[in-house]
Amino acid sequence: MLSENTAEIYGRRLEHIHKTLGAKEKDTLVVGLENDQVGTANITHLEKAKARLTIQWHSPPPPALPVTLIIGLPRPKMLKRIIQTATTMGVKDLYFIHSWKVEKSFWHSPWLKDEKIRDNCILGLEQAKDTIMPRIHLRKRFKPFVEDELPSISENTLKLVAHPGEAKTCPLDVREAITLAIGPEGGFTPYEVEKIKEVGFEGIHLGPRILRVETAVPTLLAKLF
Repeated sequence: MLSENTAEIYGRRLEHIHKTLGAKEKDTLVVGLENDQVGTANITHLEKAKARLTIQWHSPPPPALPVTLIIGLPRPKMLKRIIQTATTMGVKDLYFIHSWKVEKSFWHSPWLKDEKIRDNCILGLEQAKDTIMPRIHLRKRFKPFVEDELPSISENTLKLVAHPGEAKTCPLDVREAITLAIGPEGGFTPYEVEKIKEVGFEGIHLGPRILRVETAVPTLLAKLF
């Protein structure tokens, strides 16, 4: 930002203006300021190396989903898609946790570096015309997380763990805050499901088909909200 109402754009965002939007000088774009308002911007100057925008801020970002999402750490190539999808759908608190079916090598993925997580959050925000950066938490030990942190994280929320074979189907259009736990590829182990239930979670399912985590996340969020 050059000032409150003027900005210069470079890099990936400039490429998006040129190649994806095909915008020209005097065109109007939707823009957002991180953790702040959404507005409209007039392109006052556009060239190959940069663009200059004059901005009017006028509205808040879309409301967040009242959900805390807890996911067994997925494979690296799936991780970035899940972060983008959850962010686009309005998740603001996302925990990636270890479980028995999570390979230890996954925790060394470059996609877990702060800058990579931030890049994928931004892509998700841009898709939704949102500006509020989500909080991504990493927890490498299952039992201490479930016993020591999960009770306070999920306090005063509807507590659900999605797992194949549970008796209850996923509820629809819930009108309260939710803490939702989803296993990694292959799901949580029976022991892990029981540990999560011990702190007040109820098991739910999505039907007889086994879904990939990247499919289960938006399906569950769409049903619940």
